[in-house]
Amino acid sequence: MRVLEAGGSAADAAVAAVLACCVAETVYTGLGGGGFATFYEASTREVTCLDFFVAVPGLDGDRSAADMVAVDVFFGGLPQIYSIGGASVAVPGVPAGLGEVHRRWGRLPWPEVVAPAAGLARTGVLLPPAHARTLESCAPALAYGEGATSYQPGGRLLQGDELLFHSGLATAMDALASDGPEVFYSGEYGKLLVDTVRESGGAIGPADLAAYRVESVPVDHAPLAGYRVHARHDLNRTVDTIGALPTDLSRPGRAPGVASALVNRGQQRLGDTTNVSVVDTEGNACVITTTLGLGAGVWLPGLGINLNSMLGEGELLSEELVPGQRMSSYMCPLVVTSPDGGLAVAAGSAGASRIRTALIDTLLGVLVDGVSVPEAIARPRFHAVEDTVHAEAGCPPGELEALAGAGWQIVEWPEINHYFGGVTAVGDAGAAGDPRRGGVGMLL
Repeated sequence: MRVLEAGGSAADAAVAAVLACCVAETVYTGLGGGGFATFYEASTREVTCLDFFVAVPGLDGDRSAADMVAVDVFFGGLPQIYSIGGASVAVPGVPAGLGEVHRRWGRLPWPEVVAPAAGLARTGVLLPPAHARTLESCAPALAYGEGATSYQPGGRLLQGDELLFHSGLATAMDALASDGPEVFYSGEYGKLLVDTVRESGGAIGPADLAAYRVESVPVDHAPLAGYRVHARHDLNRTVDTIGALPTDLSRPGRAPGVASALVNRGQQRLGDTTNVSVVDTEGNACVITTTLGLGAGVWLPGLGINLNSMLGEGELLSEELVPGQRMSSYMCPLVVTSPDGGLAVAAGSAGASRIRTALIDTLLGVLVDGVSVPEAIARPRFHAVEDTVHAEAGCPPGELEALAGAGWQIVEWPEINHYFGGVTAVGDAGAAGDPRRGGVGMLL
C-alpha cells in the first residue's frame, strides 16, 4: 500500500509485496523458490504471463545427487510423505522473476521496491495464527536442520503472534536492493548457492544459474458468464476446466457438473504457496504466485534463505526431467476481463492441486452469484478427487444433496481449512485475502 501511495505501479506494489512475503510468509515462499506473474496492461488491454518457476539442474554435466530426505507431513490426521534435502533443490527463479516484472512494468527505483521487505527482515514479523497452523503441519520439513533456529527456537514451535525472525535475511535483501536480482545467480552469492546445494547432496552448478532466464509463456482464455478468463496453461488445466463448466451455473444444481469439471485424479498434497494480487489507479493488474514447495531445509549460510524442494514434489514429476527445462506447476495467476475488454477481476491462489478449485469457486461467486470478493473467497468450498468430494464445513446442503444424488461420495470436513487453497483477489466487487491462510485485502 505504501508503494502505491508513493506512485508505484501495480507491478511495483506486487513485487514489493512478494518480497515482503519472502520475509513474513516463509512457511509458504521465499527467495529460494519460483513462481509466475500475470500482468494486465490497461492502456493496451494486453495480458502477459511470465514464467519464473524453478528449472531442473544438471547443465554442468552428470552429477550423482544424494538421496533425498523423506519426511512425514501430517494432514487431516494422515501422513503424507515428502522429500527434502539438497537433492530436492531446483534452480530458483523468484529473484530473476521479480526483477523482470519490475523491469517491464515498474516505475519506482528498484531499491525503493525492495526497501519494505528489507525493513521487515531487520525486525522480524509476527507469525499470523493461520501460518502457525501450517507450520504445525509442516514442521518436519520447515523445522528441519537450520530451520529449527527460526521456527522452533528453544525446542518449541512458534505460535501465532510470536516473532518470526530469520538471521541474515536482511543482509540478503540489502544485497538484492543494491546489486539487483543477478546477485543470486553469479559472483559471491551465486557461488555460495552452488556450494551449499552441492555440499548437501544436490546438483545445481554454475551453468544452471548462468543459463536461467525468465520466460514469456502463451496466455489462453475461456468464457465464463459473459466474461473472459485469461491465464497460462497450468498442470491442472484451469482454463480448459473453466471452458468445461456446465451451461446452467445456477445453485445448487450446478454442483455435480462443476465437480465433474474439477475432478482431479492426483493425490491430495498440502502445498505451500502464496499469492499477491494488485490493481493500481490506472487499472493495471499484477498477480504473482510463488512457492518453495515445503522448503528443502537447505539454508544459504548467513543469508536466512531456505531453498525450494521442488524435485521432491511427487505431483510435479510428471515427465522426464531435462536439465535446464522448467518444472511443471499448478500455479495459475489470472485476470478476468469484461465484455468491453476492461479489467473485472485479478486473482490467484495457493493450494497446489486445489488452486484450480479455489479460483473457480471464487470466480463463480463473483461473476455468477453476484457476491463480493471477500464473501466469494471466504465461503465454504468443495474439492473433487476421483469419485469423492471433500466439502468444507458450511457447504450448502442442497449442493451436497445434488452431489450425492449424482453418485459422488461426500467427505464433510469439520472446519474451514487451509487445504482448500488461499485466494487473493481484487475486482470491481472489492478486495480480499483468504482467511484460510491469514490473507488480507486492502483498498486505497
